[in-house]
Amino acid sequence: MIITRTPFRISFAGGGSDIASFYRKHGGCVLSTAIDKYMYISVHPGFHSDRTVLKYSKTEDVEDTGGIGHRYFREILTRMGVRGVEIVSTADVPAGTGLGSSSSFTVGVLHSLYAYQGKFASKERLASEACEIEIRDLGNPIGKQDQYAAAYGGLNFIEFRKDGSVAVEPVIMEEEARKTLEGRLMMFYTGKLHSASEILKEQVKNVAEGEKEKNQLKMCGLACGLKDALQDGNIDAMGEILHQGWMLKKTLASGITNPAVDAAYQAAIKNGAVGGKLLGAGGGGFLLFYVREEKQKQVREAVGLPQMPVRFDRQGSTVIYVGEKPDIIW
Repeated sequence: MIITRTPFRISFAGGGSDIASFYRKHGGCVLSTAIDKYMYISVHPGFHSDRTVLKYSKTEDVEDTGGIGHRYFREILTRMGVRGVEIVSTADVPAGTGLGSSSSFTVGVLHSLYAYQGKFASKERLASEACEIEIRDLGNPIGKQDQYAAAYGGLNFIEFRKDGSVAVEPVIMEEEARKTLEGRLMMFYTGKLHSASEILKEQVKNVAEGEKEKNQLKMCGLACGLKDALQDGNIDAMGEILHQGWMLKKTLASGITNPAVDAAYQAAIKNGAVGGKLLGAGGGGFLLFYVREEKQKQVREAVGLPQMPVRFDRQGSTVIYVGEKPDIIW
């Protein structure tokens, strides 16, 4: 039996520049971190070697992996030629909350199956293959940042080059500054799940032309500026850049925000948050704010939404359990 643990992520600046229609023209970059909320994937030999059993929000039991209803499982298992296993997925946070859960799932399943086959898969291989599966094979209108954040872990500046290659550069900070940054980030759940696809389809079209393209370029500049500021120990720049990025992001597509999100954002700013953003493509999920310690109680009460404390994850996708295969004599 193999169990992997793959982190979710929060993106601070540059989101959207990891979409091919943008980075192929300009290059792109984001600054993001993996967090201590995870996707767990377990793989166990099936009791019946001719059947594949999948357990997620429902259970599937099939003979032919081509008949699997869950399109991610179907694509990955068919790609890797694996059958006769039982796979279970469990997550700390549900899908549709803006934390990159689909990519964490893809990376986690790939990692588990490679480990199950006794093969080593590098972080680069996990990330790049997850991108191929989600973007090329499944046709999702998404970028590349989530897959790399999930595979690598850590606080990183990720560059998306015009030729399609990706470079992951860790952001180097003093440990005390890193801990202070973690403590000043507040995440609130808006209570609304969303699908990123429709918003991203519009955004893909918009960022390739006109004023929205210029705004996306500005967002890349914010990611570069945030990297420099954090490495210089200026963690307060996080709040300012989050706010600037959120103002720009709202211009990229309709549906990114809504009146409830705007009201919660304004309440937080009015009560002491320096800046913030809605995580993910938009429309719902988690609101992230940068708030100094002395203002956090006031912001929490003003926003009035459930809070989820987070810390940074430094490991990325990891095998956390390896068990013996059961012996079955038929």
